Amino acid sequence: MNKYNRVFAIVIDSVGTGAAPDADKFGDVGSDTLGHVGEAYQGKLKLPNLQKLGLSNLRDTAIEGVAKAEQPLGCYGKMTEISAGKDSMDGHWEMMGLPVTEPLSYFPNGFPDELLAKISEFSGRKIVGNKPASGTEIIKELGEHQLETGDLIIYTSGDSVLQIAAHEEIIPVDELYKICEFARSLVNGPEYVVGRVIARPYVGTNKDNFTRTANRHDFALKPTSKTDLDALQAAGIHTVGIGKINDIFSGQGLDEVYHNESNMDGLDHLDNVMAKDFKGFCFVNLVDFDSMYGHRRDPIGFGQALMDFDERLGQVLTNLKEDDLLMITADHGNDPGFKGTDHTREQVPLLAYSPSMKQGSSLGIRQTFADLGATVTDNFGVSGSKVGTSFLTELN
Repeated sequence: MNKYNRVFAIVIDSVGTGAAPDADKFGDVGSDTLGHVGEAYQGKLKLPNLQKLGLSNLRDTAIEGVAKAEQPLGCYGKMTEISAGKDSMDGHWEMMGLPVTEPLSYFPNGFPDELLAKISEFSGRKIVGNKPASGTEIIKELGEHQLETGDLIIYTSGDSVLQIAAHEEIIPVDELYKICEFARSLVNGPEYVVGRVIARPYVGTNKDNFTRTANRHDFALKPTSKTDLDALQAAGIHTVGIGKINDIFSGQGLDEVYHNESNMDGLDHLDNVMAKDFKGFCFVNLVDFDSMYGHRRDPIGFGQALMDFDERLGQVLTNLKEDDLLMITADHGNDPGFKGTDHTREQVPLLAYSPSMKQGSSLGIRQTFADLGATVTDNFGVSGSKVGTSFLTELN
């Protein structure tokens, strides 16, 4: 018999909790997303719902403004990533029992000419950019040029991504998606294996008011083998993806999917799913922390997004049934108080709560993100990937 009838996992994208043991390999020693956001608020960061679940209890040092709970409502711990990279795809795949063990292709000096030539020929457009850059900065730099010429803006970052920015009035969204689908076909191996091709539409009239829209779409590498989502679906367990989940898993292993316009829109979807009567697993990604504040190194905006999430979390907690389980975690760090503009190699929080819990306790430091998927499959009596270790029996 299932311990929990419904399991909800919310990924607060990029909300790391301190440098991972191998952070030195990534140049990320000293990174601490939650710690530095707390410092930026000088004690005024207020996260009452996350606090009572044990957010500061899982840390050696409490987040400024978020005290350790004397009696946490939920179980708390940290997870350590074993995948080769620190991208969203790596983190989510590993949570579902598929660590990325081979490094993907990265392009710190831009993409090869032969690759860009094929994209240019397919699209009938010239290409500008071709360098690692912040998405908001590159459209500020080259957006007006695109308005005049119709050239494609292609750029990358410290992750395995090929990103194409396009003004929606110059290159319609459907055309952009077709170009991205073609680019995706070029980087599935064996020469180049890129984690994600990302369509980055924007609007505006000049560099001072260009704004990216919610029509972003991630064309991810298809999972290289079965994930825990596939195992759940094959066993007849209903699976729901909210936000980037559908993109990251290329639709595989998901019965019901929702696209997010924003964090709040994603939480609206979650509220609607929680109102339904079903047996299954709902996997949620809230990306605004990462895309709007982490990469832009904006700790104040990041903190406000956390406080907004915490306020809505109160309703999520109210909506939980006695036989529901809620888990909150992250897929990597993106420390807005750190150098650069890229993701940071950090451990991530792990919070677990059900109204049926008698008391909270520590889940310790999990040795892989795959422990989350192992716990979900264990709960439903499904044979999963066997990569992680379930903590189901540790939930009181």
